[in-house]
Amino acid sequence: MQIGEASGLKIGQATRDAFGRALEALGANYPEVVVVDGDVGNSTRTEWFAKAFPDRAFNVGIAESNMVSVAGGLAAAGKTPVVASFACFLLCNAFDQIRMSVAFPGLNVKLVGSHAGISIGEDGPSQMGIEDVGLACSMPGVSVIVPADAVSTRLATEAMLKHNGPTYLRLGRPDVAEIYDDNCKFEIGKSIRVREGGDVTIIANGLMLAVALDAATQLEKDGVSARVIDMHTVKPLDEDAIVEAARETGGIVVAEEHLAAGGLGSAVATVTSQTTPVPMEFVNVGDVYAESGDAAGLLEKYGLTSQAIVEAVQRVKQR
Repeated sequence: MQIGEASGLKIGQATRDAFGRALEALGANYPEVVVVDGDVGNSTRTEWFAKAFPDRAFNVGIAESNMVSVAGGLAAAGKTPVVASFACFLLCNAFDQIRMSVAFPGLNVKLVGSHAGISIGEDGPSQMGIEDVGLACSMPGVSVIVPADAVSTRLATEAMLKHNGPTYLRLGRPDVAEIYDDNCKFEIGKSIRVREGGDVTIIANGLMLAVALDAATQLEKDGVSARVIDMHTVKPLDEDAIVEAARETGGIVVAEEHLAAGGLGSAVATVTSQTTPVPMEFVNVGDVYAESGDAAGLLEKYGLTSQAIVEAVQRVKQR
């Protein structure tokens, strides 16, 4: 069964594809936007912008640290650089340059990490960005966005360009379920309640939002009403939505395609522990590097499934 099928969702574009088309379409409206890529434009989909606006696209080669430094210079000169590479190459390889050339001076650089998570599949652990959200969130002033489908990615791309300040946009390789329609309202720092429920809350983002919806569909058959929240912005976090969910449903499960430490789960747990402590469970990659394999098999092996969320909800309800 495909992710989202239990909830009646169709499979649509990958978020990296939606980003690429959105950036291409927005280029004429945002003349200050330039693209800096690390020789992977055919994978990050920035090549579509580069073909439409060749004088505003720069390929620095496989040199991510230099790429970020170039972007910092462009931002200091008044441009809005979109810096794109694989999530692990961008956040892990060039972390110090992001820290010193973007975050520390607070420059208006848009960091885009594609091929995030273990769903990159056969490319293996050396290219799986599973620490990236934690690294990005650790830097003061950096906004962190993890959209779930094509529609929200297109909206997130424009919101990122409008936002003044360093921003990290996390994208995936596989095609994902279509969750939103054109009536979707997207705002940085404001979560979206995708499904109503009063017995427990599932908070998710990225690919795991559709998995959470599948889990909620399964739980409904067992008489459990699960609220599902798309926490697409990990930083700044929608703390009000978390507190409200804790008070109204009494338990929270957080699902993300990321290591256990430093990601969405850590952020949500910090809020609940300080405001409204409730039973919590976490569905994530854990404390391990994955391996090479097909995306579906890896998600199954490492427990990023609707059944894992269902079981997590059951543990929360037993407390």
